[in-house]
Amino acid sequence: MKIDTVNWKILSCLQHNARQSNTDIAKQVGITSPAVAERIRKLEDAGIIEGYHAKVSHFETGHQLKAIITLRAFMGRLKPFIEKVTSFNEVVNCYRITGNENIVMEVVLNNQKHLEKFIDQLITYGETRTHIVLSNIVENNPMVKRIGM
Repeated sequence: MKIDTVNWKILSCLQHNARQSNTDIAKQVGITSPAVAERIRKLEDAGIIEGYHAKVSHFETGHQLKAIITLRAFMGRLKPFIEKVTSFNEVVNCYRITGNENIVMEVVLNNQKHLEKFIDQLITYGETRTHIVLSNIVENNPMVKRIGM
C-alpha cells in the first residue's frame, strides 16, 4: 500500500492522539470524516497501523525502577531464554540484537531488591549488564515520512 501525504497526516494525528474522532482528524487533514475512516481501515488492513495502546505509568503503578538490561547468552542458552522471556512480567520490551550482546530488554521493577532477584533469574542464561533509567528523553517518537524514502 502506498502511503501518500494524506495518509502520513492521518498517521501523524493518530500517533499524537489515537482517541481523537475521525471528524477531528478530517478537519486537520482536509478530507471528509468517512474518507478518514476508510483510509484508517485500509492502513489497518495493510498492517501499517498495528494497534492502539494505552500508555500506563510504571511509576504510578508501583514500579519505582526502570532499567535497560542487556544479556550476552551462554553457549546454547539463547533459544531457551527466548522461550522463557515472554513469561517475565518485568519485561516491557525485548529485542534480539547484533553485537556482543544478544538481547536488550526494557524492564520495570518495584525496587532494588526486585532488580536483584530478577537479575538472579537472568544470570542462568548469560552475562547481564544493567543500566538504570533516570528519565526519558525521547519516547514513542511518531513515525513520519523520512527524507529520501
